[in-house]
Amino acid sequence: MNAPVFSTDVYPAQWLRPTVDFLLRTQRASGEIPWFEGGHTDPWDHVEAAMGLSIAGETAAAIRAYEWLSTMQLKDGSWWACYRDGKPDQTVERRETNYVAYVATGVWHHFLITGNRVFLERLFPTVSAALDFVLRYQSQEGEIDWAVDPSGRPLGDALVTGCSSIYKSLECGILIADELGIAQPGWQLARDQLRRALRDRPQRFDRTWESKARYAMDWFYPILAGVMSVEEAGSQLDRRWQEFVEPGLGCRCENHQPWVTVAESCELTLALLAAGRHEQAVELFGWLMQWRDTDGAWWTGYQFAERVLWPLEKPTWTAGAVLLAVDALTRHTGGSDLFGGVTLR
Repeated sequence: MNAPVFSTDVYPAQWLRPTVDFLLRTQRASGEIPWFEGGHTDPWDHVEAAMGLSIAGETAAAIRAYEWLSTMQLKDGSWWACYRDGKPDQTVERRETNYVAYVATGVWHHFLITGNRVFLERLFPTVSAALDFVLRYQSQEGEIDWAVDPSGRPLGDALVTGCSSIYKSLECGILIADELGIAQPGWQLARDQLRRALRDRPQRFDRTWESKARYAMDWFYPILAGVMSVEEAGSQLDRRWQEFVEPGLGCRCENHQPWVTVAESCELTLALLAAGRHEQAVELFGWLMQWRDTDGAWWTGYQFAERVLWPLEKPTWTAGAVLLAVDALTRHTGGSDLFGGVTLR
């Protein structure tokens, strides 16, 4: 099917239907959404795929996805970083804080689309426990440790991308609590402290490993999460655009690797919209049409030095990112502007 021409008011539902059907086929009866058939599941990417289902109007499937998370949540409010066939993968014995926090973003997104207050009330305990777990690992300087070991011991460093994602999740958690009339001043204070760390304390990140600034997500996630103003976002995008963007192909994952990825390109599309650059966002997303397979799923990425699709995987979270980008471009649902700016009252 030919790719659509995007406008601000036309959502290409027919063109996207195979992508939605791919998500539905891959989701298990329990609600779990693995990366692909036979692959593993992680909480962050599970939520990303569920958000795609909400956009597509597959409300029951999206609710099953969030209910699966509630069922799998540990007593301390967290999830393991990896599951296989509905059970924790014992080879990955850690909990990642941005994975845990992202449920707040997904639940608020679903409410923005559906207005389902009963759903919001039912999932609030899950969201609350998750955010409270994450904030146990915030330092006095504001950053939040990226992960903890099985005993709950923090692993001792922080990521710009991960903390930016948590920053957005805290915004969504506060909005959920506000909608339900539940005061959460501690979340607001923690969010303010995290913002100061992301903006003013770069030394608090990448302390024990090589800088992650080579990754595109470190470049645009602070924009996507609302850490920067529109003016600052524009300057940030211009500063490293040629370093990460390959014209006609998409956004590189790393600045030194000849590899563009669909998910990062979709997220950069959202960051461009947050910076007020709609035409640039449309152009970037238009390059990605070539990476959709005939079954409606999307390849992870393209290695353009060797001219091969790599890896030969079509993840559900990539499909979710596509649906989020199209929704934002067309303003189709009530959740289309979720990453377009800070919406705290």
